[in-house]
Amino acid sequence: MSSATKSFHVTLPEALYDELRCAAGEAEQPVTKFAQELMRAGLEQWRRTRRRQQIAAYARQVAGTAEDLDPEWERAGIESLTDER
Repeated sequence: MSSATKSFHVTLPEALYDELRCAAGEAEQPVTKFAQELMRAGLEQWRRTRRRQQIAAYARQVAGTAEDLDPEWERAGIESLTDER
């Protein structure tokens, strides 16, 4: 992590706060470090989900157009997945 850091205050419901502290204790990590790792993991998951949504939206948008998958390539792909070698 770079030496430049920023901080912000996040208000948590008491139950979530207690759960976070308990989980950090089980992981034997300071709560702040544990929370940072959770946020990094959550952001990465959010990015992956968002990217899948964008790809699906693009696929819906170009379905049936010249930018859609070539029918021969599509058949070849399906055959390669169903081929029982």
